[in-house]
Amino acid sequence: MKIRIIFFITSVFLISCAEPVARKPKKHGTTNFYKEVIKKNKKLNGLEKNRIESWIKKDTLHTYIESTSGYWYYYEKKDSTQSVLPKLEDVVEIEFDIKSINGGVFYDKMKRFYKIDKEDFIPALQDGIKLMKKGETITFVIPSYRAFGVSGDGNKIGINQPIKSTVTLIDINTNQQ
Repeated sequence: MKIRIIFFITSVFLISCAEPVARKPKKHGTTNFYKEVIKKNKKLNGLEKNRIESWIKKDTLHTYIESTSGYWYYYEKKDSTQSVLPKLEDVVEIEFDIKSINGGVFYDKMKRFYKIDKEDFIPALQDGIKLMKKGETITFVIPSYRAFGVSGDGNKIGINQPIKSTVTLIDINTNQQ
């Protein structure tokens, strides 16, 4: 019995006195992995763009304009008498809704004050509001990567969900310093 206890104590002592051996880090990502992810995302974005473009072709009531930022829009109400466009740090009052491109309503009309390029908001609408003049109404068709992307909004809008939003610019409060 004593021999077992002495053997146990000696074993514990020898093991605990050994120098720690560094473990090699796991490989987390390679450039090939990232290239594959980018390739896959480009393919998904292309498929979504094709789906939106075919949906737009079916809508013969409106003439859509394709933006350089990757969304489409048409004017429901255009005002050629106004000339002031919102600028950096102007505060605008808008009324907008968010729908699926098939017409289902995610969020009914709501009003919001938005400080141009200084607040977190739907990326495509951040760009689109800068095209608007006071009193104008524009409907935007936005692919998921310019809306809520791969995460959705955590509530009603799912992942990779393209949206449609009708925005009315009610007022522009210019930033006068």
